[in-house]
Amino acid sequence: MSQYKNLSNIYDNLIYEDIDYEKISDFIMNVAKSHNINNDKYLDLATGTGNVAKYICKNFRENFLVDLSEEMLMEAGEKVRKNKSNAKVVLQDMRYLELNRKFNLITCVLDSTNYILSTEDLRLYFNGVYNHLEDNGIFIFDINSSYKIKEVLGNNIFNYNTDEIFYSWENYIEDNVVEMELTFFVKEGTNYRRFEEYHRERAYEEKEIEDIISSIGFEILGKHDDYTETSVMPESERIVYILKK
Repeated sequence: MSQYKNLSNIYDNLIYEDIDYEKISDFIMNVAKSHNINNDKYLDLATGTGNVAKYICKNFRENFLVDLSEEMLMEAGEKVRKNKSNAKVVLQDMRYLELNRKFNLITCVLDSTNYILSTEDLRLYFNGVYNHLEDNGIFIFDINSSYKIKEVLGNNIFNYNTDEIFYSWENYIEDNVVEMELTFFVKEGTNYRRFEEYHRERAYEEKEIEDIISSIGFEILGKHDDYTETSVMPESERIVYILKK
């Protein structure tokens, strides 16, 4: 799970146009408020460069950001500070959480859960989240749907091109796991620097996810098509879960 090691400086430029981070954070805070969550402690898992966390952190007294990339965490911490809030950044694998405290709200957004490739590790991850939640605490996460991974990503090739960045994205799917090979050319002065990234995401069926989280003790409060009030449909590409301890 060492993805994004070279992406921290250009991450926002690659996906900013496609993702409305403020909309996601508004949805999350509306859920928290509707369930009377205490605005004391907040944890964001797989925080990336903190594009969602920077909005949510300002609502809580104490904030923790966890990621596997030190570069991403540095950028996330800086964004939170620029947004007039504070957060402790922690370099840690979210499958093996050890933070010695409990939180009122935990989030893990933008299909980070799909990067967990085995059912055993998935259970470890959900168990860790459960153990880090206060009683009646809320966990909000999303997954790329099985439909998206198998039918949209699948064995397809995508390209992205601006004056500053070009990348090609080639996908191969086998045994419910999509392997993504990305080749980047990033402009530096008059030259372009090339580097490659390799990612893997697993397609989980909704029942498989729900059986695990229910067996751990979570209550499923809601399931949404992306960060909207729309119900999940067969061709939903992102499924958002709202869980309560």
